[in-house]
Amino acid sequence: MSYTLNQIIKTKKPHVCGMNEWKVIRTGADIKLECVGCKRIILMSSFELDKKIKK
Repeated sequence: MSYTLNQIIKTKKPHVCGMNEWKVIRTGADIKLECVGCKRIILMSSFELDKKIKK
């Protein structure tokens, strides 16, 4: 799946803060995501992210 900047994606499992929505803030081989709820930033490979999002 391709990701674009500022795209909101939903994961299967919620983050610790309770939100399951993430904003894409960088793309490439690794995707940088920011939690919509608590603003925590994580870095994840696109392959790993493809398995964790809701289709």
